[in-house]
Amino acid sequence: MEPLVKDELDKKATKVFAGRVVRKDLVRNVKVGANVPVFVLEFLLGTYCASDDQVAIDAGLKIVNSTLSENFVRPDESTKAQSLVRERGKHMIIDKIKVRYDSEEDKYWAELVNFSHKYVHIPEKYVIQFDRLLLGGIWAQVTIRHMYDEEATGKKSPFWIDNIKPIQLASFNLDEYKEGRKAFTTDEWIDFLIRSLGMQPSEFNRRLKMLYLLRLVPFCEHNYNLIELGPRGTGKSYAYQEISPYGILLTGPTTVANLFYNMGTGKMGLIGLWDVVAFDEVADLQKMPKEIITMLKTYCESGSFARGREQLAAYASLAMFGNTNQPIDVMVKSSHLFMPLPDIIRTDMAFIDRIHSYLPGWEIPKMQTRFFTSNYGFVVDYLAEAIRDLRKYNFTDVIDQYFSFGTHLNARDVKAVRRTVSGMMKLLYPHSEYTKEELAEVLELSLECRRRVKEQLKKMGSFEYYQTSFSYIDNETRAEVYVGVPEEGGRGLISPDPLAPGSVYCASVDTEGKVGLYRIEVGMSAGTGKLKFRGGIAGSMKESIQRAFSYIESHKVSMGIGQEFDTSDFHVEAIDLLSNRIPADSGVAFITAVYSAIRSHPVRPGVVILGDISIQGNIKPLSSLIEVLQNTMDNGGKSAIIPLENKRMFLEVSGDILEQVDPIFYGDPITAAMKALGLH
Repeated sequence: MEPLVKDELDKKATKVFAGRVVRKDLVRNVKVGANVPVFVLEFLLGTYCASDDQVAIDAGLKIVNSTLSENFVRPDESTKAQSLVRERGKHMIIDKIKVRYDSEEDKYWAELVNFSHKYVHIPEKYVIQFDRLLLGGIWAQVTIRHMYDEEATGKKSPFWIDNIKPIQLASFNLDEYKEGRKAFTTDEWIDFLIRSLGMQPSEFNRRLKMLYLLRLVPFCEHNYNLIELGPRGTGKSYAYQEISPYGILLTGPTTVANLFYNMGTGKMGLIGLWDVVAFDEVADLQKMPKEIITMLKTYCESGSFARGREQLAAYASLAMFGNTNQPIDVMVKSSHLFMPLPDIIRTDMAFIDRIHSYLPGWEIPKMQTRFFTSNYGFVVDYLAEAIRDLRKYNFTDVIDQYFSFGTHLNARDVKAVRRTVSGMMKLLYPHSEYTKEELAEVLELSLECRRRVKEQLKKMGSFEYYQTSFSYIDNETRAEVYVGVPEEGGRGLISPDPLAPGSVYCASVDTEGKVGLYRIEVGMSAGTGKLKFRGGIAGSMKESIQRAFSYIESHKVSMGIGQEFDTSDFHVEAIDLLSNRIPADSGVAFITAVYSAIRSHPVRPGVVILGDISIQGNIKPLSSLIEVLQNTMDNGGKSAIIPLENKRMFLEVSGDILEQVDPIFYGDPITAAMKALGLH
C-alpha cells in the first residue's frame, strides 16, 4: 500500500488523539472484501494499524484480513461455523452477541446473531461487566467452547462462552475528548469530523460540511426528529448503518409491537432500545398500520406513548429518509417539498409540524470516488461513544447568552430550533468554547431547517402556519436578522416581469382560511363571442368565470370592446400555482384578462386581482384579507387590486405586509381592469 503523506491536521490528530484515529483509506480497502460494519473494521484497524510506519501498517493489515477471513461469521455460513467449533472444541469468532434473561430457568442465555444460535451458555460475570449485552447487544470477539450439556432439566445447549472481548469501545472518557477538542480551531475540527466520516473536506464548502454534520444530530440529541429528502445515491442512510452501533436502520415495514411495545411479552420495542431509529425509505410508512402513525405523532411531540394501560417514555430520536423524483425548482413552483412522502402522512400537517429539522438533501452531491479521504479520522466507534455520551448534556439554552427569537416563532418552532442548535453545538463545541459569530452560524442553519418545514405547512394549510418570517435578535444591539431558505419556500410564483396580454394573477380564500393562487390565461381566436374552457377550471371557479363572461357580454359596448367581442371566441385556462386545488372565485380577474387580451395590453407586473362578481354584476368581496395578502407577499406579489368593501379589514393586516404589497381599491369591474392595466 502507498505510504500516506501526512498534512498538518493529520499530525495534530495523531498526536492529540493517539490510538483513537485510523487511516480511512485502509477502511475502504478492507471493507471492499468484507461485509462488516465500519465500526468493527475500524476497531480492528485501530488495534493493529495505529502506526505511522508503513511496514507496521502492512503487517497489521495482514492480521486484520486474516482475522476477518478466519473469525468473522457470515450469516450464510452459520452451520459451517457451528461445525468448526464442534470439530476444534474451541474457536474465536467475531459476531454480534445479545443476552436475555430467562425467568423460568433463572438463567442468562446469549444469542450469537450471525452464528445463528439463541441458546449459548454465558458466565454471569460478563453480563455484569458488559451491561450493553442486555440492551440490544454488542459486537465482540467471542471464544466459544463445545461441550456436552449435563444439565438434568431445562434447555440444553452444547455451546459455552469462555471469553468476550468487546469490539466496541470498552470505556470512554468525555473529559479527554473535550480536552482534545481544545487543540483544534473550529475549521480544523469540522474538517477532522468530516474526515472521520470518511470524506475529504477539501471537496466541500462550509455549508455542505455543516449539512453532513447535521445528519449526526439525532445521535447526540435525544427525542430529535429529522427528515431528509433528496436524490438517490447521496449517502442519506450511511451514518445510521455504518458509523454508530447505537442506531438502527429500518429497511421495510414494521409493527407497533416491534417499534414501540409488545404487550404480549411486556418488552419495549426499538424506540426503547436504540438511540436512533431511522426509516431508510419513508414511503414504507404507507405499508404500516395507521396506529403506528398515530403513535409516532404522539411520540414525536412528547417522547412518550400509550400501550394498553401503560404510559411509556423513551429517548430515541427519529430520522426519516426519502427520495425526490423531481428537480427542486420544479417541486418548489408546482407543489411542496413534502410531496415525496407517502399519502398517509403527506397531508397530515400535525405530524409534519412535529419534525424539528428538514435537511435539504438535494444540496448534497451524489457520492463520487474523489469525495473519499485517505487521511486520518477518528475511529468511528470512539466518535460514536463521544456523541452518545453528549446525549446526557443539555445545550438548548446556549442561544440565550447572545440571542433571542423573533415573533414569528411559536413554542413548537422554538423547541425545534433549540434542539438543532443543541445537537450541532455538541458536535462542534463540546468543550463549550465558542464565539458569538460561531453560535450565530449554527442558529441560522437551525432556523432555516425548521423554517423549511413551516414553509411547506404554509403552502399546504391554513392561516395557522403563515408566520414564517423566522428571525433572531441580538441581545446587545437589538438588531434583528431574518433567516430565509435558499430555495425561497415557494417565492417567485408571481413573476416580477410583465405577463403576456390576456394573463393575470388572481387569488381568493376559502372558509377554512386556505388560499388559492392562480394564473388565468385568456386567448382569442376568430369566432362569434363564445367562451371555451381549456383546463384547470371546475366547480365554483367555473361558475364565477361564466358569471363574469355574462357581465362582459352585457357591458361590452360601455367597455368599448363590442366589435372585438362579437367577432372572437375566448379560450380560458387556469394554472393552479400552489397545486392545492383551492378554487379561486376569479370573476374580476377574468374580466381584466379578457380586456387585456382584446386591447393587447399587459397588466402591471406583480399585480394580483382579488374579488368576484355576482349574477347581477355586483362586486363580491373576500371573506378575509390577511391570508390572501400574506400569500401574495410570500410569492412575490407587489400590488393587489382589492374590492372597496374589504377596506374595513385593513386594520387586521400587519404592517410588514403593507410595506411589501401596495393595495389598490376598486368599486366596479371596469375600474378594476383599468387600474390593473395601469390605464386609470
